[in-house]
Amino acid sequence: MSPALTAPISTPSAETSAPGAQVSAMTSATTSEADAPALAPRERETLRHIAAGCTYLQAARQMGLSKHTVDAYLRRIRAKLNITTTAEMTRLAISLGL
Repeated sequence: MSPALTAPISTPSAETSAPGAQVSAMTSATTSEADAPALAPRERETLRHIAAGCTYLQAARQMGLSKHTVDAYLRRIRAKLNITTTAEMTRLAISLGL
């Protein structure tokens, strides 16, 4: 027999067999972990109020801020996390446990 025929056959490992599955699993696992530290404490608090159904003015009064400050926090959250709607912010707040 020739050496090529007697060499062990290598099988693809789990790491290389489904790279797309691993990437999506890692992405979903790290997305919520990465989102949480990206927000400042006041941004998280603002997000919690908005997700609870408060208006900007109601959130501002509860936090002792101007409604313009609440608006600025929410603009920062949207920019940091690439979120465009209040529904997406609410979904994020729920996933973060706020």
